[in-house]
Amino acid sequence: MNDTKLTASELVAAYATGELSPVEATQNALRVIEERDGETNAFCLVDAERALEQAKASEVRWRDGNPIGWLDGVPASIKDMFLTQGWPTLRGSRCIDPDQPWDVDSPVTARLRENGLVLLGKTTTPELAWKGVTDNTLTGITRNPHDPSKTAGGSSGGSAAAVAAGMGELSVGTDGGGSIRIPASFCGIVGLKPTHGRIPLFPASPFGPLSHAGPMARSVDDTALMLDVLAMPDHRDPAALAPPVSTFREAVRRDVRGLIAAYSPTLGFVDVDPEVAAIVKSAVQSLGDAGLHIEEADPGFADPKPAFDILWSTGAAKWLDTFPAGAETRVDPGLRKVWELGKTFSASDYLGANAERAALGILMGEFHTRYDVLITPTVPIPAFEAGHEVPPGSGLSGWPDWTPFTYPFNMTQQPAISVPAGRTSSGLPVGLQIVGPRHSDDLVLAVAKLLEEVRPWP
Repeated sequence: MNDTKLTASELVAAYATGELSPVEATQNALRVIEERDGETNAFCLVDAERALEQAKASEVRWRDGNPIGWLDGVPASIKDMFLTQGWPTLRGSRCIDPDQPWDVDSPVTARLRENGLVLLGKTTTPELAWKGVTDNTLTGITRNPHDPSKTAGGSSGGSAAAVAAGMGELSVGTDGGGSIRIPASFCGIVGLKPTHGRIPLFPASPFGPLSHAGPMARSVDDTALMLDVLAMPDHRDPAALAPPVSTFREAVRRDVRGLIAAYSPTLGFVDVDPEVAAIVKSAVQSLGDAGLHIEEADPGFADPKPAFDILWSTGAAKWLDTFPAGAETRVDPGLRKVWELGKTFSASDYLGANAERAALGILMGEFHTRYDVLITPTVPIPAFEAGHEVPPGSGLSGWPDWTPFTYPFNMTQQPAISVPAGRTSSGLPVGLQIVGPRHSDDLVLAVAKLLEEVRPWP
């Protein structure tokens, strides 16, 4: 059995029958990493020895009939933004000393271990996860498995490329402005940014109210299973939500036919590539044919980029101010510009931007009294040439200029998921985004599951 083509759910079913073992699955994942990661550069650290040790322990549990979780023994990776005991967390930066004690697990890492997942290694990120593509001076450029000349997106581009290429079934990314959904769209996988606080974070992100962690997988079922693992509280995050009252693995199968979805092709202000627009429109029609009631409607807000820029740049400046002297000459030049911009804003500017963020959340809350979910393209363009922050020749000034569908919903802290909708004529994946009211992660997953059923992704 070629388990690199299986979902995590299918792997676990094979473990239960003895058709496959966690050791075999881990060996296959490591083989694919050896074969493909030289081209994609999805991993900044691979620990085959520790992964196989974890797989052997899982194999014993399955043999004895005592798995410790729904994903016990599934090969997975974590973005190099999460503290991981025994592995350095360099966050794509030359300014973080690798020679220091690494003896703490983040909440994400701890939950994965407690549920028996096999940790293959850590995936690449731009420095401090600051932009919508994945490259840095420490580990180089991460490329799209569907076309290595193209970007994988970012900032969780390493995680998306790993999952899409079969280098493990699951990964965990971070999302402060689209960093899970952008690469999920570009790489043709499922990526969920859950409600803010649904997955605890430690240490606290300097990007504060924008910051989320979330699961990345090749199916909606696997995404739901992983959210069940990650959504447990952790005392180190005072903003963490209470435990879910039901499981996401069950909620994903909720019947959503008859619910009302607003379809906004442009949010009222976005220029969308015609091929992307056509693919997403066709997918939305498929959802309508399946029983979701579709109405074309914009939420009614203007582009909130000015407020987002203040929140994002001040967070970056706060973080970078903790770096050692001389760091300004060593960080990514683009990140340095964000750092310098952030220093120009006052506390009053920050509070004003945060007030705009709250007002946007109230507006979207009212919008969802009329519409159960909002559907948009995930990204208005397909993946572009790797190694660039913006599409070459576009005249755009920074990554938020081409991600206007994603960062507004970091500001509102709503759950939002990217699901594959189709491919361009050149074979590049295109994602569809589903946004729900705060705390409706189950609903967002269920609508995503319906799309997956009516538009199967190979």
